[in-house]
This record gives sequence, structure tokens and C-alpha cells, in this order.
Amino acid sequence: MTETLTVSVLGTGIMGAAMARNLVKNGFTVRVWNRTPERAQPLAADGARVVTTVEEAVRGADVVLTMLFDGAAVREVMREAQLALSEGQIWVQSTTVSLDDVDEFAGYAASHGLVYYDAPVLGTRQPAEAGQLTVLAAGPADKRDDIAPVLDAVGAKTVWLDKPGEGTRLKLVANSWVLALTHAGGEVLALSEALHVDFGKFLELIQGGPLDNGYLRAKTGLIREGNLTPASFAVSTAGKDARLIVEAGRRHGVRLDLAEAGAERFRRAEEQGHGDADMAASYHASFS
Repeated sequence: MTETLTVSVLGTGIMGAAMARNLVKNGFTVRVWNRTPERAQPLAADGARVVTTVEEAVRGADVVLTMLFDGAAVREVMREAQLALSEGQIWVQSTTVSLDDVDEFAGYAASHGLVYYDAPVLGTRQPAEAGQLTVLAAGPADKRDDIAPVLDAVGAKTVWLDKPGEGTRLKLVANSWVLALTHAGGEVLALSEALHVDFGKFLELIQGGPLDNGYLRAKTGLIREGNLTPASFAVSTAGKDARLIVEAGRRHGVRLDLAEAGAERFRRAEEQGHGDADMAASYHASFS
């Protein structure tokens, strides 16, 4: 490892851009790449080096961090990077992907001599921008000291796990809860409006008790105030994660009726034109 680590961030959407900025702030040499170059360009003003090819981004980097939309995007980008990868590079794979993808990427890393961490994150735009994500890092224990400063730059907490796949499994479980709460908030607000119930009275009713929930108040607040853009976590991305959760349950013999219904709500909301809005916009799926 070099004294000042060079980190290559592949994917500069909501999360990747925020992670890149925090890496720069913490003294790392940062290269950034995005399939749509215009989305990466603002990071130049923050001190990152914007590059136009994946090969240029990863060549000679100590750490390659992928934060893309889905497993297919990761697969395509790492194939493009293949000729520029070198043995011993650390690959931090933070995109939320399927369990099959995790296993495939572990095999890819092994065949190219990469040190692979299955490292999805918990958090949305605001904690990402503040460097307050929670990182679920599953990978070899003997390289943790090397990668810890990178993870500390983007997160407030790292949960260390042993084997690739364990990070993604924990992320899917956590996201199943988050998405269920999102839909519950949207539906209870929609029902209160349909029944001409003052939603504030409902919040008063549950205030301070076991049914009260800060997340409920935050997400329904976005809907009521019309502040669904810019998204903290977009409907389209949440829908992708919902489908991964349903698939994981089905593959392991678990029927996830709520998750499946939630995936359908996200699909309807996206079809209605809310794909780039905050995932709380699943509320609109109540009005077809």
C-alpha cells in the first residue's frame, strides 16, 4: 500500500458522489468515473480526479470502490476494468446486489487476485453526505487494517463480518424493514386523507408510545410538504432492492408477502412518473 491511498470510485450517483467527497476530505487521492460523465464532473471542484474510462480509474489504485445501480452494472464495469486490474488491489463492492451476484463477484475477484469485500451500506443521501453511513463489510480479516481508514471516511460505523455474502444478507434484512416502514407510512397517510382524518391527530394519538416512529414522521413529512425531490433514496432504486429481497426469500423458502406487495407499489409509483423521487413517493401508488 502507498502512504496516501488512491481510491477509485466507480459510480457517482447520490451515494457514490457523497462517498467520493468524504474520501477527498479525509486525505485520500480519489479518482472518479461514471457512465454519464456529466454526473462525475462536479467532483473535480472537490478535489477528485475525474476520468473518462474505467481502466484509467482503476489502474494502479489501491482500492476500487463500486457504488452502482445493480449487479448487472457492476458486472459490466468490472469487465471493462479487467485489463487494468492488478493482483492485491482491494475491491470494496458497495452496490446492493443479489446473493448470486455476491458469489459471482467473489469468484471474479479470486481469479484476478483481488482482495474482495462485500460491503453494502446503510443510509441515504444525508448520512452519506455527512460521512455517517453504516458499512457492512464482509471479507478477509487480515486486510481490515488496510481498508478500515477508507470505510471510516465514508461511515460512522463499520460492522465487520467474515465471509462475502454476509454483508449483503444483512443489508437485505435491514432494507426489508426500512421499505416496509416506508410503505406503511404512505398507506396510513393515504387512508387518513381518504377518510378525512386529520393526520396530525393520528400523530398525536401515537406520540411517545410504542407505535410512534421517527422514520414515520420523517417520511410522511416529506409527502405532506411536497419535498420528495431531490431524493434521499429513489423509488427506482428502492424497487430494485425490493425485488432482490423477494427473490432472496423465495430462493430460501420464505414467502415475503409484504415485500412482494411493496415491490409492486414501487413499480406503480415509478410507472406514474415518480421513479426519481424519494421512495416515500410510493404513497402515490395508493391512488391509481
